[in-house]
Amino acid sequence: MSLIQACLLVSDLFSFTFSGADIDECRYGYCQQLCANVPGSFSCSCNRGFVLDPEGRTCQDVNECLEQPCSHSCFNTYGSFICSCEEGFELTSDGTSCIDLDECSFSEFLCQHRCVNAPGSFTCICPPGYYVYEDNRNCEDINECDTGNNTCTTEQVCFNFQGGYTCLNPLQCPPPYIEVSDNQCMCSVENPACRDKPFSILYRHMDLSSGRSVPADIFQMQATTRYPGAFYIFQIRSGNDGREFYMRQTSNLSATLVLSRPIRGPREVVLDLEMVTINNVINFRGSSIIRLTIFVSAHPF
Repeated sequence: MSLIQACLLVSDLFSFTFSGADIDECRYGYCQQLCANVPGSFSCSCNRGFVLDPEGRTCQDVNECLEQPCSHSCFNTYGSFICSCEEGFELTSDGTSCIDLDECSFSEFLCQHRCVNAPGSFTCICPPGYYVYEDNRNCEDINECDTGNNTCTTEQVCFNFQGGYTCLNPLQCPPPYIEVSDNQCMCSVENPACRDKPFSILYRHMDLSSGRSVPADIFQMQATTRYPGAFYIFQIRSGNDGREFYMRQTSNLSATLVLSRPIRGPREVVLDLEMVTINNVINFRGSSIIRLTIFVSAHPF
């Protein structure tokens, strides 16, 4: 072979190779999403959340919700999906699972007494003697005396207080006192044994919530009769060992019992509130007692 013939052969080979070079079809946007060039052709594919149409170029959204990937609710989006949870649940970090939301851990004030968590919800519980109010959170006292759900006899008087009740026995006046009404005992001035004793003892009852804010006016005492030249002194005669109370005189004829320190229940406090009458014109000094029984509830409501 001559040198000229050899050069022509190389030239033909070069011409054949150049004319058979691969065309990169991906440069022309033949695929909607992903394109992979291959020798003499190309291949289309789709991003996650899409599927290739039968014609091989365009992509259609996949409705992942048909596979039920979510624990609760599924909302299909373009190329993906979103899970959501029912009320009382929260989505976990995997984005598909729902776990119970412990509402009771949010705040100690969610329920007035006690909060019990339940799947997707919570329940407020009240102590004995109370029922759950209409708002499903607060507690309301059950008046056992009105409902008849008590153990008092016909001789006793039912007295309701916050969270409970008590049965009051018929009045029994200690000697030398005599009964003048269903709640009052008197000591006759003609009786020598009544000397230096309060003229009368009036029995009263009231209830008080545990831990009530202070100071608080809780009871009023007043003279019912005014004599010329007389003045009155009001004081706590007995029962105030813890110094939770004091008397504040509000006028010449009246005074108010003040709660000065928080008091916790359940507890029963008996105070003798004394009204001393002094008349220097006739040289008279006497007194009368209100025996006040206070039923302090076990709870602050």
